[in-house]
Amino acid sequence: MQGYIARVCVFVAAAILNHPLLFPKENTTIPEEEHDVLARMKEHEERLQAEHERLEQEISKADEEVTNSSIDYYGWYFWSTLSLVIFFTIEVCRQDMISGDAPDHIEDNEAYTNGGFVSPKNLIFDKSVLSNLCETNFKSFVHECGRVQEFVEGFADDLLEAFRSICDREFDMELEDFIGVGSMFESWRVYKPFMSDIIVPFVIPEPYHFQFELWCGESSNIPLDMQGCGRIKLVKIGENCPDCLSGNTALDDDMLCLLHNKKHNNKADDHALEELLCSRNTAYLSKDQFMKWFQISVTRAWGRISHKYEFELTFRNLDFPGALKVRFKSGKVVVLNITPAIQLEDTHAYFISYFPSDTSNTTDVYWHISFSVYERNLLKHMAKKLPRNSCHLRCLQLVSFLHKKQSGLGGKSGLTNYHLKTAFLHLLLSKSPTSWRPLNLDQRLRDLLAFLQKSLQEKRLTHIIIGNPLVPLEIGVPAIFQVAEPINLFRPLVLQRQVYANIVENFEEMLRNAPVLIREYTSHSANGGLNSAIDNNLRGSTSVVETTRT
Repeated sequence: MQGYIARVCVFVAAAILNHPLLFPKENTTIPEEEHDVLARMKEHEERLQAEHERLEQEISKADEEVTNSSIDYYGWYFWSTLSLVIFFTIEVCRQDMISGDAPDHIEDNEAYTNGGFVSPKNLIFDKSVLSNLCETNFKSFVHECGRVQEFVEGFADDLLEAFRSICDREFDMELEDFIGVGSMFESWRVYKPFMSDIIVPFVIPEPYHFQFELWCGESSNIPLDMQGCGRIKLVKIGENCPDCLSGNTALDDDMLCLLHNKKHNNKADDHALEELLCSRNTAYLSKDQFMKWFQISVTRAWGRISHKYEFELTFRNLDFPGALKVRFKSGKVVVLNITPAIQLEDTHAYFISYFPSDTSNTTDVYWHISFSVYERNLLKHMAKKLPRNSCHLRCLQLVSFLHKKQSGLGGKSGLTNYHLKTAFLHLLLSKSPTSWRPLNLDQRLRDLLAFLQKSLQEKRLTHIIIGNPLVPLEIGVPAIFQVAEPINLFRPLVLQRQVYANIVENFEEMLRNAPVLIREYTSHSANGGLNSAIDNNLRGSTSVVETTRT
């Protein structure tokens, strides 16, 4: 089309240059040449007119060709666009089908970005606000917890002494001294109700003893989903002791084993301890049977001493008979978790029937193994190496405080204080002692929140004691647990997708709310009513203990 336009331009230029009015008639004085000039001009004009008509025809034809080519061009563009749209739609559908078949962990990881990822490293905490919060609230609460702990120890001594008095010392399980564990006895609990965790070891009377099967034993047949658990087999010494002649020979009845007394065989058979404590048709200790016996015994023991106290004692959890609640007349509450346990030989590991942070083990003969005593000793051991007035406990208290407040706002999740303490102990072992100086509280708080976030994202939080080479040898962890494969505490939660998604959502919301929660938290005055009630019961329990000892 550009060629046709150029030809038109040339034609117009030629017409203008040859127009008769462009040049003046300089030879008008020669009349004899005028006729010839006019004739040539007319002839030339006719040729120009003919050429003009021909050009118009060519231009018209060219316009028709351009129109047809434009139609073809836009048609090609339309079909190309439509093909691209169809291809894009097919690709999107294919990606949706692939994502629908993707593993669960991919979808869970995307939950972080979909919910709004918050980096703890970017959180800004005012050091003065953190210090004021710890001094005015946490410090006073820990002091109040000390008074509650004193009351709990006195009351537990009295209750367990009554427990011993109702037991048959020859045939029933025997109690040993209780052991205080958990946040109350580790001095980092910062919110009510006041909760004390107590482990009460039991021993079996002769002629019985326990044989233990651990998940990490060489010949263990415990399922893989029971990591951190074990079985307790009740064995009769007279039948299995290689040194006991009374169990494998028909010699004189007066011949007795040098280790065991003959009378055990008769009396033990009369009481049928296996039927009382073991799972049906097995020799393994039953959690349900053991807890039923414990609940009945605690109820009878409380009946003996209830007249000495001016408060109400109730069971607050039917699944855990040792979960007790003390309610004073003032309405204040103190919670006790008395956990019956079986000590693993001469170690500080205990088989317990109930573990609050794990609801996956419902098998009657598989007992959880608690390392709470080792964890308490580890915390004490590390505290000796830290600077004076170190910020380590304050850091754990702040995270526990934020978690509690967020649970009040968004509801409870599967994340527990035990998970928080485990993450804290990992951080405590990985940082140098000098990094826990008081001025570093805001940095360590961000580090702990970042560690928890990373653990949730990776869906892995390993047990602090089992298979951890960073635990000092002074703690005395048995070799079998030192070399065992680490246990992932998040595994039961990850297997429940909805529970894990809820944990992630609540934790990210806690990070977003953290600075505001810390600023808006106001100090609470100490409750004089509870203190006075504790003082009264302290005096009562002290007198009871003194009377018993006398």
